[in-house]
Amino acid sequence: MMLLSLSLLLNSSPSFSTIAFASPKFHSVFGQSIRFKVHAFLNKPLDSRAAPSDQPSVLLDSLRVLEWDKLCDCVANFAGTSLGKEALKEQLGYLNQTFEDSLGLLEETNAAVEMNKYGAMVDFSGIDIELVKIAIRSARRGLPVSGTEAMNIVALLQVAEMLQSNVKAAIKQDTEWYQRFMPITEMILELTISRSLVRLIQQLVDEDGSVKDSASFVLKQSRDQVRLLERKLYQFMESIIRNGTEETSSMEVSEIDGRWCIRAGFDQQTSFGGLLLSSASGTGSFVEPISAVPLNDALQQAKASVSKAEADVLLMITKKMKKEIDYIESIFSVMVKLDVINARARYSLAFGGAFPNLFLQQELDSFVATDASLNARTSGALHPTRKKWTMYLPKAYHPLLLQKHQQALQKAMKDVKNANVEIRRRKRPGENITLEKETNVNLQSLEAKVARMKEEPPVPVDICVAHNTRVLVITGPNTGGKTICLKTVGLAALMAKSGEHKFYISILYLVIKSTQKMKTFLVPQYIYWILIKHQKKIRSHSTNMSLVLLDEVGAGTNPLEGAALGMSLLESFAESGSLLTIATTHHGELKTLKYSNHAFENACMEFDEMKLKPTYRILLGIPGLSNAINIAERLGIPDVIVYKARELYGAVSAEINEVILDMERFKQNFHEQVRESQRLLKLTKDLHHKLLIARKNLKEHNISLRWRKVQEISNAAAVARSSIQRSARQYRAICSQPSQKILETNGHSSTVKCEAKEESEISEATPAVSSASTSRLPVSAERRKLPNVGDSVRVPSLNKQALVLKVDHSREELLVQAGNMKLKLKLTDVLT
Repeated sequence: MMLLSLSLLLNSSPSFSTIAFASPKFHSVFGQSIRFKVHAFLNKPLDSRAAPSDQPSVLLDSLRVLEWDKLCDCVANFAGTSLGKEALKEQLGYLNQTFEDSLGLLEETNAAVEMNKYGAMVDFSGIDIELVKIAIRSARRGLPVSGTEAMNIVALLQVAEMLQSNVKAAIKQDTEWYQRFMPITEMILELTISRSLVRLIQQLVDEDGSVKDSASFVLKQSRDQVRLLERKLYQFMESIIRNGTEETSSMEVSEIDGRWCIRAGFDQQTSFGGLLLSSASGTGSFVEPISAVPLNDALQQAKASVSKAEADVLLMITKKMKKEIDYIESIFSVMVKLDVINARARYSLAFGGAFPNLFLQQELDSFVATDASLNARTSGALHPTRKKWTMYLPKAYHPLLLQKHQQALQKAMKDVKNANVEIRRRKRPGENITLEKETNVNLQSLEAKVARMKEEPPVPVDICVAHNTRVLVITGPNTGGKTICLKTVGLAALMAKSGEHKFYISILYLVIKSTQKMKTFLVPQYIYWILIKHQKKIRSHSTNMSLVLLDEVGAGTNPLEGAALGMSLLESFAESGSLLTIATTHHGELKTLKYSNHAFENACMEFDEMKLKPTYRILLGIPGLSNAINIAERLGIPDVIVYKARELYGAVSAEINEVILDMERFKQNFHEQVRESQRLLKLTKDLHHKLLIARKNLKEHNISLRWRKVQEISNAAAVARSSIQRSARQYRAICSQPSQKILETNGHSSTVKCEAKEESEISEATPAVSSASTSRLPVSAERRKLPNVGDSVRVPSLNKQALVLKVDHSREELLVQAGNMKLKLKLTDVLT
């Protein structure tokens, strides 16, 4: 039996997990212990481990059974720095968070996920955190830092500056990102970065950590002296070798401990006197010529000057760092914390994690969210579930099995890639055709394996426990997924409590063989005593704030006694025990508790009778039925044996199984109808969306068409006005010609009256002609006959008769006079 006790409430007592909370809200007494402390990082070796936990052994055993340590290692591998990995493991191992702590951790993870999606997060792996740690220690003590350590300080500050720049750019683009990146936004923007320190180090130290020649005049002068002496020594040694009377082919210029010398054979005689620096049969003799000793001594002095000048430069950097040491330590601490947060976010993104909603039970049967930001992130559609569910985990997956599945898929895809490379290589001229065919066959099998893994995703686990349910009893066949279901629930609770996203990704089912079950056959009483002892510990530690997971409750002893003890144990948890107990069992008697106690609910692992294998789906509300006799019948066991087995099993049990089977079929049909309804709903939404787009396009088309018509009418009206104005100008010109002088003899007043009349008639004619220009008179099928000069025609636009004064046959235009107005019109504008 696997026994797990995971506390759901975060308070001052030891606790282990979180999905729902069942006690008034407490203020954290551990708030300081989960925060990152700079000096704790600086004063602790990087390879140190967390101190042994003082938590009860039964709770530590629960974490071991859940393989929580493996999951912590998996998440920690996403950290970019060694210290970030260590800090993340310690954080995940600390499971005494309060409700507020868990919400804070989840908010950090969510903010880092948003930053990664936006592209504002950076890679922390470029920082050698150990060298930064040593540099901060040295600077605080006033000891010179090395050039490499100084460059890693630059890398630290540049990463911080890049983060600030990315966040500011996002906020400048849209101020909403300020809240979406919280609380990381304030963490980053509050950093004080010494750009003068960065510039100083970059001016004095090269990228490889060496001090630049330009760092100081003394350093450049000393290095020039070293290079000059080394060149002289090399030339001097070469001249000695060339001028030697003995054979010199085996001699060469060498260096031992910074002193230039000549390497000769082990027993070779030299023609020059010197000091023997080293001698060995394998390497030969290293001799420093007597005449080269002064130069070598001068070289050592010059190198000492270089070392002192470099130390002076690095000490200058150290003094500058010491002035900024508090800011540097603050940045160091924040970068490590951000690396930890980012590791959780990257793990969530890598496996498709989802943000878990945590609620606190303030009063009996009344769930409320205590965090305003949580309310903002939770959709209104989810609010009804707060009062309905104690645990709501749709499509939850075991993270370790998910990781195993993903690694297997990646390996298979890599094998396909390698096989393709091998095929291309073997297609070159001269390669063996037989080997090429074998490789093609291997590629096909690998591609089929990848396709099979993609097309047959693992099955999710749906756990939805109503608020009034205290015990969920799960039944099902062996290797049907009951244990994986329990572990998935436990890990989901732990991950939510530790600030990690729970997972909605496919997993692979793993057959788990219990050592205890195998030992039961050998020493049943002893093993059962162990199980009872564990049950006692769990019972003593569980409260109304605990999640208790029991695997194979009542197993390991006589079935009748085990069933009776299991029923009694579960009833005790339902009455005054944990907030929620989930138990798996093979005892059919435990399935009947639901019908006598409303605190119980049944569930079963689905089994496909046609394929004779489990589907690993959990069916809530349905007790599992025994399939042994039906399976035996399908496997071809003689009918006589099957019939006798059914008689011994009993008619009542058979009728109950039939009822359960009908319920299961009804549930399956119901789920199929729900899935079909969801499919049709999605199709309806897609069609509705397309209709909205079509309506929008049609509306835009009508607006565009109406605008074009208005433009055409406006242009036609402008042409008409221009024509009338031109005719009016012509009329005024005619009135002012000498042939009209007779009008002048009648007095000035007649002229004024004539002009007033003209203006009145023109203003009356303007709208008429404008409307006429937009709708021409219909043209008859036969060409109209042009009137002659002196004929009378009708002008419909003026509703007047006019006298034809001139006819232009080529343009089909007429010059007519209507009253005192002379107009130039088209033939189509008049009626003859």
